[in-house]
Amino acid sequence: MTKVLTAGLLLILFIMAAPAKKTISLFNGKNLDGWKIYGTEKWYVEDGNLVCESGPDKKYGYLATEKFYKNFDLTLEFKQEANGNSGVFFRSTIEGTKVSGWQVEVAPPNHDTGGIYESYGRGWLVQIPDEKETILKPEQWNKMRIRVEGDHVQTYLNGKEMVDMHDEKIGQADGSIALQIHDGGGIKVRWRNLELKPL
Repeated sequence: MTKVLTAGLLLILFIMAAPAKKTISLFNGKNLDGWKIYGTEKWYVEDGNLVCESGPDKKYGYLATEKFYKNFDLTLEFKQEANGNSGVFFRSTIEGTKVSGWQVEVAPPNHDTGGIYESYGRGWLVQIPDEKETILKPEQWNKMRIRVEGDHVQTYLNGKEMVDMHDEKIGQADGSIALQIHDGGGIKVRWRNLELKPL
C-alpha cells in the first residue's frame, strides 16, 4: 500500500513539475513575420490590427502560418468592416490559391459563422442553426475560439459553443493556420489577439 501511495505521489509531482506548454502569439501587431501570403489580395498591418482586404483581382487570398499546428486551442478576435466573408483554416495546405483543409467560417450575418467547411472536399460538415445566428455581432469585435485535438473539433463564438464534432479525416491531417479572403471583392476584415496554445 505504501509503495502504491509513493508511486502515486511521484506521478503527481512529475505532472506538476512538467513544463506547461506556452501560449504562442501568432501575430505580433507589427508585421507579418511568421506568415506567408498566397494570392494577390491585400494583407497588411494597421493600428496594431491584421487587416485582410480584397484587391483589384477580387480573387481568393490566404495568409498562412509558416509552421504547422496539429493540436491546439486558438483564440482570436475579428471585426467585419465590409462584407466579412472570410474564415480561419486549420490543418491546411495551400498551393497557389487552392487550399486543402477545413475552414471555420467567418461570414456576414445568417451565413454560418463558426461552422465547419471542407474546401475542395465534402463541403459543409456543420452549419449553424438559425437560433445561433444572433451570436455574431456585425461591425463589432467578435471573439472566436477553435479547439482541435485529434479528430475532435470545437468552435465557440463570443463564449457560445457553435460546433462540437469528431471527424476521422480531420484527425489524420496536419497543416497550417490560415486566414481567408473570399472571392468577389468588397471584403475587409480586421484581426487581433491571435493566441494559440499547443495541446
